[in-house]
Amino acid sequence: MEPENIILNISKLPKKVTIVEVGPRDGLQMEESIVPTWLKIEIIKELSAAGLPVIQATAFVHPGKVPQMADAEQLLANIDLEGATLLSALTLNLEGVKRACRTAVDLVEVSISASDTHGRRNAGMDFRQALDQVETMIKTVRANGRNVQASIQCAFGCVYEGHIPVQRIITAAKVMVESGADGLTLADTTGMADPVQITKVLEMVARIAGKVPLTLHLHDTRGLGMVNLLTGLEMGIDRFDTAFGGLGGCPFVPGAAGNVATEDVVNLLSRLGIETGVDIKKVALCSKRIAEFLGRFPQGRLWRLLAPGG
Repeated sequence: MEPENIILNISKLPKKVTIVEVGPRDGLQMEESIVPTWLKIEIIKELSAAGLPVIQATAFVHPGKVPQMADAEQLLANIDLEGATLLSALTLNLEGVKRACRTAVDLVEVSISASDTHGRRNAGMDFRQALDQVETMIKTVRANGRNVQASIQCAFGCVYEGHIPVQRIITAAKVMVESGADGLTLADTTGMADPVQITKVLEMVARIAGKVPLTLHLHDTRGLGMVNLLTGLEMGIDRFDTAFGGLGGCPFVPGAAGNVATEDVVNLLSRLGIETGVDIKKVALCSKRIAEFLGRFPQGRLWRLLAPGG
């Protein structure tokens, strides 16, 4: 693809974008300092007050592998949000789905990895094993009256295996859509995507997804997160996972870095005339608060300018 074919075309951009805040889950899962449940709940409430329509609060995963998420049930049992914010939770297997469905969580994300090696390290399953289970996972969520977001990790590459065949992404997307997923997320888990790759994969998956909305989950490991987001926008994507402060990363990915920062994304979208309904100053205060608790600066940029003392 020639460079002129991937230059941003403003006329193609959506007028409104939905920001899915994944900071309380993806943003915190790598942190060694365990964030107390009460602080997680307060930050989630503050993020909700900032106008974020969907917040991924936690994950139902093995507490021995991801200790930060060990309080999933306790957190959801003690949080009461006012307004229209939906709470979601990540699951990697059928047991996680069953745990999630015993809580009051609004939206369950069912996630598998397109990489055999990452899948084994992250969930104890290679791609084929996970694919065999994902239909049951999705149908179990729907049988329990919840909406289900299906996601494909390592959709744009893997630090262990390098290139991931696009056919794997297409196969997984097809199974997920046919099983009844309400939405489909493509995750750049290892931050290996580039604009050309984003374009290629989205073009092919969009044909499978049909009317099922697509979401991009982008990490900024190699500094291309925002460029990839712009490419997604031009491709018509109007839902993005972001993390306040630019927190995040996968414990099972060497060198993993954070998600694209909520504040940075909202600022960019605002400058492009795209509506999000998110108050970035309120989000920035959440980033400052968690930075003070962790004793370090998250990688996002704008929160330091917007939060006094940041």
